[in-house]
Amino acid sequence: MISLNEAAEFLKKSDHILILCHVFPDGDTLGSAAALCRGLQQTGRHAAVRCSDKIGPKYRYLFEGVAPETFEPEAVVAVDIADVSLFGEPLRALYGDRVDLCLDHHPSNSCYAKRCFVDPKAAATCEIIFRLLRLMEIPVDRQIAACLYTGITTDTGCFKYTNVTPFTYRIAADLVETGMDAPTINRKMFDTKSRAHVEMECRVWDTMEYFYSDRVAVIVITQRMIRETGAREDDLDGISALPRQVEGVLIGVTLREKPAGGYKISLRAQKPVNASEICAKFGGGGHAGAAGCTLAVSLEEAKEQILAGIGAYLNKHAAT
Repeated sequence: MISLNEAAEFLKKSDHILILCHVFPDGDTLGSAAALCRGLQQTGRHAAVRCSDKIGPKYRYLFEGVAPETFEPEAVVAVDIADVSLFGEPLRALYGDRVDLCLDHHPSNSCYAKRCFVDPKAAATCEIIFRLLRLMEIPVDRQIAACLYTGITTDTGCFKYTNVTPFTYRIAADLVETGMDAPTINRKMFDTKSRAHVEMECRVWDTMEYFYSDRVAVIVITQRMIRETGAREDDLDGISALPRQVEGVLIGVTLREKPAGGYKISLRAQKPVNASEICAKFGGGGHAGAAGCTLAVSLEEAKEQILAGIGAYLNKHAAT
């Protein structure tokens, strides 16, 4: 582990910097990457962002005006990526063993990079990027502020999750003071749904099952559902939060079929449940309120395994 000051000094001495995002990219990994890329390009450095998955229309505004660059990286930086397994292909094959710096807020980070700065108290990695840019004396203009705000508002559920701290609000206030349009970003992230998203929600609700005295709710997203609704990655944002919205549910489980087989498991938990502790038993991780893992098995086996893990957790924490 290194300090954020050391991370800033490393970047000050670097040029031709490649910034990596995780698969199934969300607002935090993309906002962090876009903000850092913009800041580095402002200083005359060569910087570019790569992701194994295509960036959909919902988040493209983050990269408007960013100069596209192609180069052999001198430094590789991973943002909001807890483990190399989240790079996806081809990024894992290309850069899995050559990440120079990792900036992250997941307590389950495997410290795979040559240099790691991880702050589990940060509500979003974008909080870390904000602090980093300040240390590098890079001005946070309206475009950078919009990127950072996007990551913070999406990772905090528009500031309603328990990961929000007083510092989170202070950063958000500083970002709003740049003149960036926070209401429009919030509306785009939370109050605007594509028709494909609405259709997917309808289908997902029909798959919901309840377990353990209705404290656990499970939904399923299949590749067939994705094909038939025409849903893009952006259209699936927020789906995994649906089971937890049901009154009385402590743990919401989403089983999403992967294109090559197997299932990506997403857990969303209410206090006092720790979703990360459950997912860690399956080689995954994340945060107390939101975590994930992958199971390379059939749907029934994936459901059976994750429910057994949840049952063991609930038995261990009988007061939950």
